[in-house]
Amino acid sequence: MMITVPGGHVTLSDRRTERSWTVEVAPYLLAAYPLTRADYAQVAGTHPDSGQDGGRLPAHSVSWWDAVRYCNALSLREGLAPAYDLADTADAADCVDDPIAWDPDADGYRLPTEAEWEHACRAGTAGPRYGPLDDIAWHRGNSGERIHEVGGRRPNPWGLYDMLGNVWEWCWDLYDPEVYGSYRVLRGGGWFDEHWSCRASVRRRSHPTLRIEDVGLRLARSPRP
Repeated sequence: MMITVPGGHVTLSDRRTERSWTVEVAPYLLAAYPLTRADYAQVAGTHPDSGQDGGRLPAHSVSWWDAVRYCNALSLREGLAPAYDLADTADAADCVDDPIAWDPDADGYRLPTEAEWEHACRAGTAGPRYGPLDDIAWHRGNSGERIHEVGGRRPNPWGLYDMLGNVWEWCWDLYDPEVYGSYRVLRGGGWFDEHWSCRASVRRRSHPTLRIEDVGLRLARSPRP
Protein backbone atom coordinates (compact mmCIF):
# COMPACT_ATOMS: atom_id res chain seq x y z
CA MET A 1 0.00 0.00 0.00
CA MET A 2 1.37 3.36 -1.08
CA ILE A 3 0.59 6.56 0.81
CA THR A 4 0.41 9.92 -0.97
CA VAL A 5 2.81 12.23 0.86
CA PRO A 6 2.14 15.96 0.44
CA GLY A 7 4.89 18.30 -0.64
CA GLY A 8 6.56 20.73 1.71
CA HIS A 9 9.98 21.50 3.07
CA VAL A 10 12.22 19.82 5.60
CA THR A 11 15.40 20.89 7.37
CA LEU A 12 18.08 18.21 7.52
CA SER A 13 21.04 18.30 9.88
CA ASP A 14 24.29 16.43 10.39
CA ARG A 15 25.85 16.21 13.85
CA ARG A 16 29.28 15.26 12.51
CA THR A 17 29.69 18.41 10.41
CA GLU A 18 27.23 20.56 12.41
CA ARG A 19 25.56 21.54 9.13
CA SER A 20 21.88 22.03 8.46
CA TRP A 21 20.10 22.61 5.17
CA THR A 22 16.50 23.01 4.02
CA VAL A 23 15.08 21.05 1.09
CA GLU A 24 11.82 21.60 -0.81
CA VAL A 25 9.98 18.32 -1.38
CA ALA A 26 7.41 17.72 -4.12
CA PRO A 27 4.47 15.34 -3.54
CA TYR A 28 5.34 11.64 -3.91
CA LEU A 29 4.19 8.15 -2.95
CA LEU A 30 5.74 6.15 -0.12
CA ALA A 31 4.99 2.61 1.04
CA ALA A 32 3.06 2.39 4.29
CA TYR A 33 5.42 -0.36 5.51
CA PRO A 34 9.02 -1.40 5.00
CA LEU A 35 9.30 -3.95 2.19
CA THR A 36 8.57 -7.44 3.53
CA ARG A 37 10.50 -10.66 2.97
CA ALA A 38 7.52 -12.16 1.14
CA ASP A 39 7.23 -9.25 -1.29
CA TYR A 40 10.97 -9.22 -1.90
CA ALA A 41 11.09 -12.95 -2.63
CA GLN A 42 8.03 -12.77 -4.91
CA VAL A 43 9.94 -10.49 -7.29
CA ALA A 44 13.57 -11.46 -6.71
CA GLY A 45 12.88 -15.20 -6.37
CA THR A 46 14.69 -15.48 -3.05
CA HIS A 47 15.63 -13.42 -0.01
CA PRO A 48 19.26 -12.64 0.85
CA ASP A 49 18.77 -14.13 4.33
CA SER A 50 17.39 -17.60 3.71
CA GLY A 51 17.73 -18.80 7.29
CA GLN A 52 14.66 -17.18 8.82
CA ASP A 53 10.96 -17.71 8.18
CA GLY A 54 8.30 -15.01 8.34
CA GLY A 55 6.94 -13.32 5.25
CA ARG A 56 5.72 -10.28 7.21
CA LEU A 57 9.16 -9.57 8.59
CA PRO A 58 10.96 -6.69 6.91
CA ALA A 59 13.22 -7.67 4.03
CA HIS A 60 16.65 -7.29 5.62
CA SER A 61 20.23 -8.16 4.78
CA VAL A 62 19.50 -6.29 1.55
CA SER A 63 22.29 -4.13 0.13
CA TRP A 64 21.68 -0.77 -1.51
CA TRP A 65 22.44 -2.41 -4.85
CA ASP A 66 19.97 -5.19 -4.09
CA ALA A 67 17.41 -2.49 -3.33
CA VAL A 68 17.76 -0.51 -6.56
CA ARG A 69 17.73 -3.71 -8.64
CA TYR A 70 14.58 -4.80 -6.83
CA CYS A 71 12.95 -1.43 -7.58
CA ASN A 72 13.62 -1.84 -11.30
CA ALA A 73 12.46 -5.46 -11.35
CA LEU A 74 9.19 -4.58 -9.63
CA SER A 75 8.64 -1.65 -11.99
CA LEU A 76 9.05 -3.88 -15.04
CA ARG A 77 6.77 -6.50 -13.48
CA GLU A 78 4.02 -3.88 -13.09
CA GLY A 79 4.52 -2.21 -16.48
CA LEU A 80 6.09 0.95 -15.07
CA ALA A 81 9.13 2.84 -16.32
CA PRO A 82 12.22 1.80 -14.31
CA ALA A 83 13.63 4.67 -12.25
CA TYR A 84 17.27 3.58 -12.49
CA ASP A 85 19.62 3.13 -15.45
CA LEU A 86 21.64 0.05 -14.55
CA ALA A 87 22.81 -0.76 -18.08
CA ASP A 88 26.45 0.11 -17.44
CA THR A 89 26.77 -1.48 -14.01
CA ALA A 90 28.21 -4.88 -13.23
CA ASP A 91 25.86 -7.82 -12.75
CA ALA A 92 27.60 -8.96 -9.57
CA ALA A 93 26.14 -7.66 -6.33
CA ASP A 94 29.52 -7.40 -4.62
CA CYS A 95 32.15 -4.69 -4.90
CA VAL A 96 30.07 -2.49 -7.19
CA ASP A 97 30.91 1.21 -7.18
CA ASP A 98 29.73 2.06 -10.70
CA PRO A 99 27.78 5.28 -11.23
CA ILE A 100 24.02 4.96 -11.51
CA ALA A 101 21.51 7.34 -13.08
CA TRP A 102 18.06 8.07 -11.66
CA ASP A 103 15.32 9.30 -13.98
CA PRO A 104 13.12 11.52 -11.78
CA ASP A 105 10.40 11.54 -14.44
CA ALA A 106 10.01 7.74 -14.40
CA ASP A 107 6.87 6.44 -12.67
CA GLY A 108 8.53 3.24 -11.44
CA TYR A 109 9.54 2.27 -7.94
CA ARG A 110 12.60 3.79 -6.31
CA LEU A 111 14.21 4.57 -3.00
CA PRO A 112 13.16 7.80 -1.28
CA THR A 113 15.60 10.65 -1.13
CA GLU A 114 16.88 11.48 2.30
CA ALA A 115 14.75 14.64 2.37
CA GLU A 116 11.65 12.70 1.33
CA TRP A 117 12.32 10.13 4.04
CA GLU A 118 12.62 12.67 6.86
CA HIS A 119 9.67 14.73 5.60
CA ALA A 120 7.53 11.58 5.64
CA CYS A 121 8.83 10.43 8.99
CA ARG A 122 8.02 13.72 10.68
CA ALA A 123 4.56 13.88 9.08
CA GLY A 124 4.10 17.48 10.12
CA THR A 125 5.40 16.98 13.67
CA ALA A 126 8.24 19.07 15.06
CA GLY A 127 9.86 16.89 17.73
CA PRO A 128 12.54 14.20 17.44
CA ARG A 129 9.82 11.53 17.06
CA TYR A 130 6.19 11.46 15.93
CA GLY A 131 5.06 9.79 19.16
CA PRO A 132 6.26 8.01 22.34
CA LEU A 133 9.11 5.71 21.32
CA ASP A 134 7.71 2.46 22.74
CA ASP A 135 4.39 3.08 20.99
CA ILE A 136 5.86 3.69 17.53
CA ALA A 137 9.13 1.75 17.26
CA TRP A 138 10.91 -1.54 17.90
CA HIS A 139 14.26 -0.65 19.46
CA ARG A 140 16.74 -2.32 21.79
CA GLY A 141 14.67 -1.50 24.85
CA ASN A 142 11.51 -3.33 23.71
CA SER A 143 12.39 -5.58 20.76
CA GLY A 144 13.84 -8.51 22.69
CA GLU A 145 16.85 -7.93 20.43
CA ARG A 146 15.12 -9.39 17.37
CA ILE A 147 13.37 -8.16 14.27
CA HIS A 148 9.55 -7.88 14.26
CA GLU A 149 6.79 -8.07 11.68
CA VAL A 150 5.93 -4.80 9.99
CA GLY A 151 2.98 -2.76 11.24
CA GLY A 152 3.20 -3.86 14.87
CA ARG A 153 3.61 -0.36 16.27
CA ARG A 154 1.51 2.78 15.94
CA PRO A 155 1.76 4.65 12.60
CA ASN A 156 2.66 8.29 12.24
CA PRO A 157 -0.04 10.92 11.44
CA TRP A 158 0.23 10.17 7.70
CA GLY A 159 -0.37 6.44 8.10
CA LEU A 160 3.27 5.31 7.74
CA TYR A 161 4.41 2.43 9.97
CA ASP A 162 7.87 1.62 11.33
CA MET A 163 9.47 4.83 10.13
CA LEU A 164 11.54 4.55 13.29
CA GLY A 165 12.98 1.31 14.62
CA ASN A 166 12.79 -2.29 13.35
CA VAL A 167 15.13 -1.83 10.35
CA TRP A 168 17.22 1.03 9.01
CA GLU A 169 16.07 2.06 5.53
CA TRP A 170 18.25 2.81 2.51
CA CYS A 171 17.86 6.22 0.86
CA TRP A 172 18.97 7.26 -2.61
CA ASP A 173 21.50 9.85 -1.49
CA LEU A 174 25.25 9.66 -1.18
CA TYR A 175 26.21 10.48 2.41
CA ASP A 176 29.23 12.74 1.84
CA PRO A 177 31.04 11.76 -1.37
CA GLU A 178 34.07 13.94 -0.75
CA VAL A 179 34.79 12.09 2.49
CA TYR A 180 33.03 8.71 2.19
CA GLY A 181 32.93 8.12 -1.56
CA SER A 182 30.07 5.82 -2.57
CA TYR A 183 28.58 5.39 0.92
CA ARG A 184 24.80 5.81 0.92
CA VAL A 185 22.44 7.22 3.55
CA LEU A 186 20.49 5.04 5.99
CA ARG A 187 17.63 6.37 8.10
CA GLY A 188 15.27 5.36 10.91
CA GLY A 189 17.14 3.24 13.44
CA GLY A 190 16.73 -0.47 14.00
CA TRP A 191 15.66 -3.16 16.47
CA PHE A 192 19.13 -3.32 18.05
CA ASP A 193 19.61 0.44 18.42
CA GLU A 194 19.43 2.49 21.59
CA HIS A 195 16.70 5.12 21.83
CA TRP A 196 18.93 7.98 20.68
CA SER A 197 19.36 6.38 17.25
CA CYS A 198 15.59 6.15 16.69
CA ARG A 199 14.95 9.80 15.89
CA ALA A 200 13.75 11.51 12.73
CA SER A 201 16.99 13.44 12.25
CA VAL A 202 19.55 10.67 12.80
CA ARG A 203 21.73 9.85 9.78
CA ARG A 204 23.78 6.70 9.26
CA ARG A 205 26.02 5.77 6.33
CA SER A 206 27.25 2.53 4.82
CA HIS A 207 28.81 1.08 1.70
CA PRO A 208 26.19 0.18 -0.92
CA THR A 209 27.22 -3.50 -0.84
CA LEU A 210 26.51 -3.86 2.90
CA ARG A 211 24.12 -6.65 3.87
CA ILE A 212 23.23 -6.76 7.56
CA GLU A 213 20.23 -7.96 9.54
CA ASP A 214 18.99 -4.55 10.69
CA VAL A 215 18.95 -2.85 7.26
CA GLY A 216 16.03 -2.93 4.82
CA LEU A 217 14.17 -0.58 2.50
CA ARG A 218 10.90 1.22 1.85
CA LEU A 219 9.58 1.84 -1.65
CA ALA A 220 8.81 5.26 -3.11
CA ARG A 221 7.36 6.39 -6.41
CA SER A 222 7.03 9.69 -8.21
CA PRO A 223 3.43 10.51 -9.18
CA ARG A 224 2.44 10.08 -12.81
CA PRO A 225 2.77 13.35 -14.76
